[in-house]
Amino acid sequence: MIAKLKNLGPGLLFAGAAIGVSHLVQSTRSGADFGLGLLWALLLVHLFKYPFFQFGPRYATATGESLLDGYKKLGKGILMLYFILNLATIFTIQAGVTIVTAGLASTLFGNFIGIKTWTVVIIIICLLLLVMGKYKLLDRLMKIIIITLTISTIAAVSIALLNNSEPISLQQVLPENALEIGFLIAFMGWMPAPLDVSVWQSLWAIEKNKDTKNYTTTSALFDFNVGYFGTILLGIGFVLLGSLVMFNSGETFSVSATVFSKQLISMYTTNLGDWAYIVIGIAAFTTMFSTTLTTLDASPRAMEKTTELLFKNASKFNYTFWIALLSTGTICIFVFLASEMGFLIQIATILSFITAPFYAIINYKLISSKHTPKAWRPSKQMHLLSIMGIVFLIGFSIWYLSIL
Repeated sequence: MIAKLKNLGPGLLFAGAAIGVSHLVQSTRSGADFGLGLLWALLLVHLFKYPFFQFGPRYATATGESLLDGYKKLGKGILMLYFILNLATIFTIQAGVTIVTAGLASTLFGNFIGIKTWTVVIIIICLLLLVMGKYKLLDRLMKIIIITLTISTIAAVSIALLNNSEPISLQQVLPENALEIGFLIAFMGWMPAPLDVSVWQSLWAIEKNKDTKNYTTTSALFDFNVGYFGTILLGIGFVLLGSLVMFNSGETFSVSATVFSKQLISMYTTNLGDWAYIVIGIAAFTTMFSTTLTTLDASPRAMEKTTELLFKNASKFNYTFWIALLSTGTICIFVFLASEMGFLIQIATILSFITAPFYAIINYKLISSKHTPKAWRPSKQMHLLSIMGIVFLIGFSIWYLSIL
């Protein structure tokens, strides 16, 4: 067991990337607007997305290559489509998570330098950590962040439950109007994360194996399960917080990053007491900082590998190039669209949900193909769950598109 715990890494990086906007913003808003009524959606989307995320570390450790290598084996057109989809979303996703992080930093540490400057500061800090420390520092730092996040979130939920005197309703609801259905799709789009994070998982698994040399498929699956089930528990925790503290309060969230952050923390402190400020503040900030850090690492890592596989003489499009481009693009987007945090997040989450069937199908096709060693191809139960997941994702995408 000690050896397994030492091998934890990519699974926690997955948790760090996943537990961000989907939890802090969308899960909290779900609790605030619907109480515990959308727990069915949270659990269902975790169940049906599970195989496709798990196939990332499974394929990488079983073959020694990333999902991107596998995509190319399925056809260069598939890898090109991935490149186009990724290029279309990475800037919006990074801007969305960084805006929330900057808003929280401004609220917690003071707005004496302005939220735009906070954005630049956060990007620079993340850049320095990644460029100087590379994967090994990211791996170690994420263990500290996830432990801090887990402890602070559990503490906040426990105290909210102790202070609650109202009965907790477990009645589930199905959104009816277009606005509520739009929120449901956005909620599930990034819950626990976009499916392209499976590609990041495969890249992190390869880096982990370089670092430890004994990161086997068995240890990779254990690592992934720890991170994945952790996202489920913390997702439920944020829904509970939103429900216990904000449900039926009459408060509406602002689309401004700074105002939203102040609303979020002040609502908790108003209901739980001023002492809760530091607990909620740490939980919220570590949530978003971990997401900002992991996405800033993973997207350039994925784009570097993709351009390497697609184009000849692509050495100049390396990790440094992509991380510099992503950082610059994020700051530019923020300068022009800082007041549209809600709009940016909505666009990114909906795009993630609509493209989810693509990633689900190719991941399933790859893991079931001759390119994966027979011993690590899915079981009959996993085949069934995968097919059900693909049908679920396609069905919900069609449902959403039909109401636009």
